[in-house]
Amino acid sequence: MIHPKTELKFISTEIGYGVVATEFIPAGTITWALDDLDREFTPPKLKKMNPLYQNILETYCYRNKKGNFVLCWDYGRYVNHSFKSNCLSTAYDFEIAIRDIHPGEELTDDYGYLNVSEPFTGIEEGTRRKTVYPDDLLNNHEAWDKKLIKNFPKIIKLEQPLKSLLTPNLWNDIIAIAEGKKEMRSIKEIYFPG
Repeated sequence: MIHPKTELKFISTEIGYGVVATEFIPAGTITWALDDLDREFTPPKLKKMNPLYQNILETYCYRNKKGNFVLCWDYGRYVNHSFKSNCLSTAYDFEIAIRDIHPGEELTDDYGYLNVSEPFTGIEEGTRRKTVYPDDLLNNHEAWDKKLIKNFPKIIKLEQPLKSLLTPNLWNDIIAIAEGKKEMRSIKEIYFPG
């Protein structure tokens, strides 16, 4: 489920639609969490589906560490790619803002950690990376982990509208990580070597 202080908005003809903040979302806020309404499709199930559905799922799904395709039921599926993303996935089935997101600003992910099946060239953003590759998690996890661990302590200090989607055990783990009592699991754990 995407953060409730967001809306779907047309960004541009080149990009299409995206998800923008309707209110200030501070760094450390959980911006998305896997929930019971999200759908998971195995590759064999996907291959048996009508090609129209296959195309939709290949466009709007991410792949989890099992290699299954996950379709977000809400407009979380419209979060666009950016090499300078302001949200970052974790090994815990949720994403956090890694910097402050202001009203009207688009929420973005780096698709390099979403287990893409094929490389693609992103929009020019003046970054060293120009292409998203299926093995980006293997090559960039250390840099992404640093951004996550920097923001993890903020999670427990902020209002978290999506907290109810997390189990009590997971919340206790987040507290322990935030307080330096437990090591954060690396984002590398969500890599699917397909």
